[in-house]
Amino acid sequence: MTKFFQTKRITLFVGILFSLFLNACHSSAQNASNKSVDDFEKGITQQNVQLLDVRTATEYQSGHLKKALQANWNNEVEFQERTKALDKSKPVYVYCLSGVRSTAAANWLSENGFKNVVTMKGGINAWKQANKAVEGQSNVKQMTWNEFTTQIPKDKTVLVDFSATWCPPCQKMKPIIERLKSEKYVIIEIDGGSQTSLCKELKINAFPTFIIYKNGKETARKQGILTEEALKKMLL
Repeated sequence: MTKFFQTKRITLFVGILFSLFLNACHSSAQNASNKSVDDFEKGITQQNVQLLDVRTATEYQSGHLKKALQANWNNEVEFQERTKALDKSKPVYVYCLSGVRSTAAANWLSENGFKNVVTMKGGINAWKQANKAVEGQSNVKQMTWNEFTTQIPKDKTVLVDFSATWCPPCQKMKPIIERLKSEKYVIIEIDGGSQTSLCKELKINAFPTFIIYKNGKETARKQGILTEEALKKMLL
């Protein structure tokens, strides 16, 4: 009789745990909603909305929504590193090519503390079919090595900031860079998202990348989100 009641208690306990698990999954899924192209477009006009393209950088450059940030869902390290710079308390509107990757990315974001995640039905394919505008950088003239080096003074310490408009960590670093510029530090900003040839030559594979040049020579290099103090220390 005792074994019978013990078995019943265990069965009941397992049932409660399973129910809690299902409720948690359901709750996280409810944080992400799927909207039509028109509703998605209306949503991204609101203040404090973060717009995220989860396709590859190549796909992004072939055409993307205005002001969209980019984090490749298929690259786990890149995706998690870039989304660290997003604000979990603000809405995140996510899209991909057709909706498959954005759905997976939205579920991950919801499960990792993002309160309001929205995806677009049909992805950017549906957006284009609705004749809505996209932006692209495929025709940007590539900077040559000589054009780059002539910008760097031979008698000063310079911080070269390789960033991209679609990179969340780059956007987070922007106020710090602006403060350094206001304090008369010599800053050169390069759009690494479009200057792909120069980035390849300098072996830059992540944004932002900060390179210090002293008397025309590279003396230090760091990637990712840094404090203002860390950048100033590099400039000493």
